[in-house]
Amino acid sequence: MMTPSQLARRLLPWFEIHGRRNLPWQQDPTPYRVWISEVMLQQTQVETVIPYFSRFIGRFPDVAALAAAAEDDVLALWSGLGYYARARNLHRAARQVVSRHGGRLPESPAELVSLPGIGRSTAAAILALSRGQRHAILDGNVKRVLARVFIVRESPAAAEASARLWQLAERCTPATRVAEYTQAIMDLGATVCTRAQPACAKCPLRGGCGALAQGVVDKLPARRLRAPRRQERTHLVFVFQGGSVLLQRRPSRGIWGGLWAPPEFPDADAARAWCARTFGAQKRDSRRLSVVRHSFTHFDLDIEPWVLELRRRGPRVAGTALRWHDVRSQQSIGLPAPVAKLIAGGLADGTTATKESADGKNGSVRAARPGGRGTRARALSG
Repeated sequence: MMTPSQLARRLLPWFEIHGRRNLPWQQDPTPYRVWISEVMLQQTQVETVIPYFSRFIGRFPDVAALAAAAEDDVLALWSGLGYYARARNLHRAARQVVSRHGGRLPESPAELVSLPGIGRSTAAAILALSRGQRHAILDGNVKRVLARVFIVRESPAAAEASARLWQLAERCTPATRVAEYTQAIMDLGATVCTRAQPACAKCPLRGGCGALAQGVVDKLPARRLRAPRRQERTHLVFVFQGGSVLLQRRPSRGIWGGLWAPPEFPDADAARAWCARTFGAQKRDSRRLSVVRHSFTHFDLDIEPWVLELRRRGPRVAGTALRWHDVRSQQSIGLPAPVAKLIAGGLADGTTATKESADGKNGSVRAARPGGRGTRARALSG
């Protein structure tokens, strides 16, 4: 097994030939651009992040622009990327950087970690990749590489294993070429030392990898025991008035935190009662469409869409929790990906997994909207 001081010497020559050098945030690795990319990359694959990063930087090219933006504008550009607390924390942190640090990201790990959404590894990555400062990172890819090379058998989630991995990360980080080393070890974990089917024959560390020598590559790092995957169900009521749909801001905590979505109900009775109470709609006035399955990291959510078309002007909404949103408007608004696709009239990929089509016997939301006129709230035909 190799020693920590040998790891960088074996890894850097590999990086010079096989490392990733053309990612958008690498072209001008300012602290701000690295920060945005590192937050987006948390629990999200590079291929998914690239277009989001480009759009985000195009709209918010620096900290000042991000800090001055409305939260809805930020969430709108994040829609579909998932884990929306990341976007809200970015926005809060940008405002703190402007108000407390003169619009410049701090240059010390302690000050960076004090900002919302920035942890120890993210702070280290920002400083190492943008400023070449010697700080060790320990994201999921690096944990996997170190656990295999140095035989850390316990789950990285365990306190003792985490402390050992951090110690190894510190000892492996060289005094020079820190930015290259940091990118190299992340690249190795992402492209070679992968969780499933690692390409050990192509790995520059194979000659000193303890897991490979002992035949336990597929067993490391040890997985944390997870609760059984659960399944939940919800009902969303899409109320249309002309070209507008009624939306409600979701609580900051929970799924789709801070985004706008149709009113949500736990069951059919609650949805029907709300329609009757709010719009005088009877059972026959609303139409339930086919279920859409949306998969999150730890559970599957079955969404049952209801559609109600108002032929008279909808009620005025007070406060900031409800709004009529013109679906043809170019105004930025944060919508959950499945909601945006349903409003547009079909389904597409969302945050983390595949979905079942809602275009069943009752059709999509758009297809369910009739062209005729009536004198009351009418059912949307399928």
